[in-house]
Amino acid sequence: MNTIDQTAPTLPKRLLVNPSLLGFLALIVISAPLFWIGFAALGRAWTTPEYSHGPLIPLISLYLFLRELRGKTDLPNGTPCNRWPGVAVIALGSGMAVLGNLASIPDIATYAFIIWVAGLVLLCMGWAEGKRHQLPVLHLVFMLPLPQYVYWKMTVFLQGVSSELGVMVIRFAGIPVFLDGNIIDLGPYQLLVAEACSGLRYLFPILSFSYLMAILYRGPYWHKVALFIMAAPLTVLMNSFRIGVIGVLVNSYGIDQAEGFLHFFEGWVIFGACIAILFLTALVLQRTTGGARSLSDVIDFDFAGLGDHAKRILHIKLTPSPMVATLFVAAVATAFVILPGRDVPPPQRTDFIAFPTQLEDWTGTTFVLDQQVEEVLGANDYINSIYTAPSAAHPVQFFSAWYASQTEGEGIHSPEVCLPAGGWEIFQLDKQSVTIPNTAYETFTVNRAIIEKDFEQQLVYYWFEQRGTRMTNDVAAKLSVLRDGITLGRTDGALVRFVTQIGQDEDPADADARLQTFMAQALQQLPDYIPE
Repeated sequence: MNTIDQTAPTLPKRLLVNPSLLGFLALIVISAPLFWIGFAALGRAWTTPEYSHGPLIPLISLYLFLRELRGKTDLPNGTPCNRWPGVAVIALGSGMAVLGNLASIPDIATYAFIIWVAGLVLLCMGWAEGKRHQLPVLHLVFMLPLPQYVYWKMTVFLQGVSSELGVMVIRFAGIPVFLDGNIIDLGPYQLLVAEACSGLRYLFPILSFSYLMAILYRGPYWHKVALFIMAAPLTVLMNSFRIGVIGVLVNSYGIDQAEGFLHFFEGWVIFGACIAILFLTALVLQRTTGGARSLSDVIDFDFAGLGDHAKRILHIKLTPSPMVATLFVAAVATAFVILPGRDVPPPQRTDFIAFPTQLEDWTGTTFVLDQQVEEVLGANDYINSIYTAPSAAHPVQFFSAWYASQTEGEGIHSPEVCLPAGGWEIFQLDKQSVTIPNTAYETFTVNRAIIEKDFEQQLVYYWFEQRGTRMTNDVAAKLSVLRDGITLGRTDGALVRFVTQIGQDEDPADADARLQTFMAQALQQLPDYIPE
């Protein structure tokens, strides 16, 4: 069923505008403030290499939707059409957007927008027909940045996989190579497989393209599924091959092969190769089943008549009751967003630069992180200090990163994600209750990890300071940001980490005692620098 007229109805001369079209436009205008913070965040995300393909996604989704209208016939006047599911879905999307605004989390608003668009399709076309046109709406997901937690998990995982496979390519070329975390050691040269080399900047657009191919492919359903599923492993394999080729070139011709235009050019070559392989796979699938022999017969890239289908929106017909109910829902939801809210002052704190370098007999030296590490960290303020004491067998490193907001790309990176990238392996990780007298939390739980690299071991304590609560689970910390953003108007937080070496002949319990002795001094100062 389709309730969009293919031919313009005969309207009285005094009625110059379709009332349903006016209601449709009014709904868009009223609802726009709900998603504004999401749109603004999308604009910023689309300027980054990983999501630079984003502006193309809505255009592709529109093409897919108009393409699906071909051959659709209109319902005769008076045909029953259930539009209330559309009202319910729009209400759900609007409610999610309100939560995103109250918590100041743009990601929630952007995902809510896709739900809202799905509801709009159901409202305009009715349940029976509208549910068949949700694939173009689902395609809009590819324009959204991943939630930060998922992004960093995927980045580190893909860095590790790409490093391992890239080293295999180098070894296949007969070149001796050693892999230390994400550092490829060629002897005279060392290559860092950085976040930008993880393959995510290829994965997102290629996933979108494979989704598009799966929809346009003329063939069995299982062929479509295969084309879409193969995109992710294909991208990882080709990116790993690129890293391996760079390693071979660097070994033969010098470090310049890993920098500048050549590195950029190699990336585009790999991207184009992935697209070509997808097309070739589509042809092979067709020919193995006796199907079409040419690419134009395999993929339906027909643009004929799309303009005429787009004009059908001018003659949309909407039943008054669902339209009025939808406008009411949108108006109420928007009122929650645009009405003046609480004026929550920013938390008062002292910058880490003022953190004492003398804590009783502990003397500290502060170090600045590399610029690239600072950019990845994304913190508003941090401290990276090493403290020594005459009575301590080994120094203690104190690191903390504070974020004024954890709602848009900013946020805490768990050491579980970051440590493996530096070549450290987590030998043991568990929760441990510690008691530090004369501090804000005398007894609390920390993540206790023993990490190792080559023949060295270190003991790590870390946790997440979340607005007066100490947490050990990074997912729970992220969820608390949503809760406190709504209830307190605050989304600040920090990572706190203490590290000390475990000596060759030292019992780990001695390292525990050393960390806790230093923490007894440092944690007394912490509330001034991390607001509770």
